[in-house]
Formats: sequence, C-alpha cells, structure tokens
Amino acid sequence: MPDTSPLSVEEYRDKVLADLTPLAAYPMPLLETLGLAAATDVTALVSLPGFDNSSMDGYAVAWRDVATASEGSPVVLPVVGENAAGAATLLALPPRAAGKIMTGAPLPVGADTVVPYEWTDRGVASVTITQAPSGQGQHVRREGDDVRRDDLILSAGTILGPRQLGLLAATGHASVPARPRPRVVVLSTGSELREPGRPLGPDSIHDSNSFLLAAAAKAAGAIAYRVGIVPDEPDAFLEALDDQLVRADLVVTSGGVSAGDYDVVKEALAPRGVWFGPVAMQPGKPQGFGYVGADREDPVPVFALPGNPVSAYVSFQLFVRPALRRLMGVYPEAPTTATARLTEPVSSMPGRRQFLRGVLGSDAADGPGRTVSVAGGAASHLLGDLAVATCLIVIPEEVTALPEGAEVEVLAFDD
Repeated sequence: MPDTSPLSVEEYRDKVLADLTPLAAYPMPLLETLGLAAATDVTALVSLPGFDNSSMDGYAVAWRDVATASEGSPVVLPVVGENAAGAATLLALPPRAAGKIMTGAPLPVGADTVVPYEWTDRGVASVTITQAPSGQGQHVRREGDDVRRDDLILSAGTILGPRQLGLLAATGHASVPARPRPRVVVLSTGSELREPGRPLGPDSIHDSNSFLLAAAAKAAGAIAYRVGIVPDEPDAFLEALDDQLVRADLVVTSGGVSAGDYDVVKEALAPRGVWFGPVAMQPGKPQGFGYVGADREDPVPVFALPGNPVSAYVSFQLFVRPALRRLMGVYPEAPTTATARLTEPVSSMPGRRQFLRGVLGSDAADGPGRTVSVAGGAASHLLGDLAVATCLIVIPEEVTALPEGAEVEVLAFDD
C-alpha cells in the first residue's frame, strides 16, 4: 500500500526542488534582463569616471595659481580655451592660465582644480577669480573614483534592477549573462468553468484560477501562457497538455487532484508517474507534482494544484514560486517570513500548518513590531478575502489557538 501520511510543507518543497536545475544562461540585452539574476560575476570594462573631469561649470586651473584669490585681492588669468562634455579641444593648460570647462568635460593636462563660475566674473578673454578653492582637486571627479576597470561590480545571483542595469551600461556592457524567464503554461480543468464575460448556467462558474495563477507566474518573473478551459475528460486534458509542452518550462494545473469521481488531472497524470498526495497544510492539502513529456530530452515539471482559488494561490506561493526562482537562479528560493503581532485571537486545526489571510498594519504606538489582522475566514473558496489580504499568517502544526498580541510569522505577498 502506498504511504498516504501527509508530507510537511518543507518535505514537499524539498521534493519539488530536488531534481530541478536552473535554466541555461546566455548573454541577454540589458533591458531584457530586468528582474532576472546575473548568472556570473561581472567586472567593469571601463573605470567610472573614465577620466578626470569637472563636477561644475567654471574654469580649469592649477590650484597654486589661484590659492590666494579673494574679494580684496582677486587673481586674473588669461582664458586659453574651452572644454565641453564630448567636445574637448583644450588638451593641455599652460602655467598661469585658465580654461573654461563644463560639467563632465575632461580636465586638461596641467589643471588640477576647477573654479566655479560663481567665484568669477565669467570672463571670456581673461577671468577674474575672487574666491580661492579650499584645496587642490576641488570640484574635480578623479578617474576611477567610483569604479575601477576590472572591479567586481555584480556578483552571480544579483537581481538586475534599474540601478544594476544602469551600472552595467555605464561600465560598457551591452549584455549580461542571465537565465531566461521560465515559460509557464497554466491550465484550469472543470466542466463547470466558463470564460469571464460569458453567461453562466445554474451549475457553472467563471474561471478565475487560470487568471490568478498566470498573473502570479508573471509577477514571479516568468512568461505565462494561459490555456483555455479543459473539461473533465482525461483524454481531452492529456491532449491539451501534450500540445502545450513544446512551449513550456513548467506547467501549472488547478483542480482535479483530490479523490472525487471527476478528478481528471489525477486520473490522467498518476499513470504517467506524477505523485499525488496530502501535504500537512490548510488550505492546499491535496497536491500533485512530477514530470511529463518523457519522450523529450528535458521532461517538463508539472504542478497539479487544488481547485479552490485560495488553495491554488497559497500552493503557488509556497511551491511553484520557489521552483520558478530555482529555474531563474534567484535566491533565496523559499518564501521568507517576518514577524508581527496579532490584533485578535485565532484558532487552528491540529496537525496542519494553517495559512490565514492577513492584513499587515503599521508599527504600533504601544509596542514594538508590526501588527497583523485576519482578513476574513479560513475557507479556501473565499477569493474576496484573498484580494484584500497583504500577507499570509502562519500558524504552526502543533498550535491550536493564539491570543491577541501573540507574535506570529507572516509571509508578505510580493505582488
């Protein structure tokens, strides 16, 4: 007889991740990598700044020539040329002379300081300087002050956001090695389902799960393909699934995983070696995971999630999202939790880890840390409560009741 004892959340997540390997990395244009992780260490191709340049509009000078300048005893120097950003014509500055210089323009050889316009009469043929710089090098950005060529600028695994992409571009990179966004195919099963906007019969409902899960996949950084509704027929389900494998790095289904008469996903996939069984959690106890497409070089992982929308969403956060992060080479893979204090007492069934929908509050004035309130009931069909929630409240398996003010773990929603 198969072992039907429930797996813990950690045991099941380990089972899911055990054989998953990151997708192969390749150089990608910078803007295509937003939200992905650098697959290798990256070093600077050029220094920042790449040359000594001015941080002010003013005059390039040798500090020794202007060190005594004051209102009562100004220094007058001839202006022998001008450097603008991208149009530098004054390459060297003779002694006892000044060169007009714009912000970002290179400092000519022989100059070591910049006098801002505000300390001068802004002369053209000659300039009168009425305030001395505080020291040599004032208002000069030195080559490599920020980054030096060959410096490590990004470590492997760094998430590539706008600031990181700006740094890559500034240091000469047109592309960066990264792992591609996983392609996620989302199928909803159920003969009772109808597309949103279509009329409903007395026994039908609109399909929400495929939209919920496809959006969650996109929010996690993946490319999501939402497939049309699949009826409760094993052959139709397998045909739809097999048709989608060509564009899938991972498949997510919802519904048909329990022990009912019409649990089509379980009926279709169990003979193909997909595992189905209980996980000690609420909501989301029935789960399924395995690989399909055995005739392919790389079989595709498939997650068979429960059909109730809250169960499906909680399962996605706990198991599918870590799998997507593994494929993208993003760490940490498992959801990270914080702590908060309950604003009300809660109860939980023994033997299962309870994930209650919650709303995080601001820092409390009468105590340390954040607060969290329960958002609606614990039933797994309450999608309205899920929509207003900002986190999940985690109640351990051995806990059946917690009082107001108790400290709990919370898992904030990233989207």
